[in-house]
Amino acid sequence: MPPSAPNTPFSRRGFVQAAAVAGAGIAIVPRHVLGGPRHRAPSDTLNVAHIGVGGMGGGDVRGIANQGENIYALCDVDENQAAGSWSAFPQAKQYRDFREMLEREADNIDAVVISTPDHTHTVAGMMALSLGKPTRIQKPLATTIWEVRELMTAATAAGVATQMGNQGHAQDGTREIREWYEAGAIGTIQRVEYWTNRPIWPQAIRRPTEAHHVPPWMEWDLWLGPAADRPYHPAYAPFNWRGWWDFGTGALGDIACHAMDAAFWALDLGTPERVSAESTTLFAETAPAASRIEYDFPAGGSRPAVKVVWRDGNFSPPRPPEVASDARWPLEGSGQLWIGTEGTLFAGIYGENPRLLDADRDAEIRANPPAEKYPRTGGVYAEFAEAAKGGTPAGSNFPEHAGPLTEMVLLGNLAVRSGRELELDPTTGQITNGVSIPEHFVRADYRSGWAW
Repeated sequence: MPPSAPNTPFSRRGFVQAAAVAGAGIAIVPRHVLGGPRHRAPSDTLNVAHIGVGGMGGGDVRGIANQGENIYALCDVDENQAAGSWSAFPQAKQYRDFREMLEREADNIDAVVISTPDHTHTVAGMMALSLGKPTRIQKPLATTIWEVRELMTAATAAGVATQMGNQGHAQDGTREIREWYEAGAIGTIQRVEYWTNRPIWPQAIRRPTEAHHVPPWMEWDLWLGPAADRPYHPAYAPFNWRGWWDFGTGALGDIACHAMDAAFWALDLGTPERVSAESTTLFAETAPAASRIEYDFPAGGSRPAVKVVWRDGNFSPPRPPEVASDARWPLEGSGQLWIGTEGTLFAGIYGENPRLLDADRDAEIRANPPAEKYPRTGGVYAEFAEAAKGGTPAGSNFPEHAGPLTEMVLLGNLAVRSGRELELDPTTGQITNGVSIPEHFVRADYRSGWAW
């Protein structure tokens, strides 16, 4: 599929690339010359531009600031949502339209963090990458498989640091799970089960018809961004957008890039050979109230075939034999079970606090843990900052991990929305059983002025 020609917001690419080449020979003064071993040289500090700075975006702003980086510019279409970040960082330049911000500040910013609703992840990310900026995007990476592939291709071409905001991938729990699995703590994995209390927003609903005025603190047309025009309604913003296919990816898109991350990485799952789904009543514009999705992955390397089961809407898996009949089940409102030939592992939705359900075996592995095979990080924000400065690439970078993980997750939504079992070629990702997927399920149709 040929790429579209760049439009006006991307016209600075040639200038920025030329400037980078021209400046390549400039020497950076070592920090010890400027002020001793604890001094942080200006060249060591990133000027970061944030797009979407309320809610989770506000947490991302603080997370980057806590690494000692400079919050250079803040962009949000909703003044109420942005108020906390704007007041906390009054020196930062304020914008409503990220296209204007990136165009004007291209020479002044070193990295871009995108924490908007899902439907604007790709358009903002593609512009940041076109300018050669290290780019961080909240999960899920994108809303469609086509968008995921566009971001992966652009990231590879740009050659800059990237990271998806599935923070569990940078935390200790995910590394412990892999080390325990590789040490044989639960034997051969046969099945991985996930469950979540999401959605915690309305789903399985029709488009509202009553009229509402756009709040004076919100730029509604900019909030819509690339999505088709529709009247403002509080059913969409600022919070409930996740359940609408035009703006979000439902409970699966919200949580699975967190929950499935450890298994995708440790088991090298790749593309499934079969995805099937069942759900409550389907609606044209919103995700169902609850769903159960099965992913079947073929054998790979020394690993035999494995089944992954996802449940949302407060559905939970059967009680494992290690959990007493009078004990609480499920153990948490959201979680994961790794079921192996030698036992069962439970962990939180981010891979946090893993433990073996057999108390004696859990005590044994804690008393004699396997060697740390996978290096620990300083957390997701430290990892991104280091990568943006030319250090170790982030674990959940777009081309190698975040893109393939998100694509695998989104296949579940295709199975749900189509109401059909999908059989796939795990090598190519092509559907092989003749199921026809509507084009707009795979590739969004952007409004004029928002495509690249």
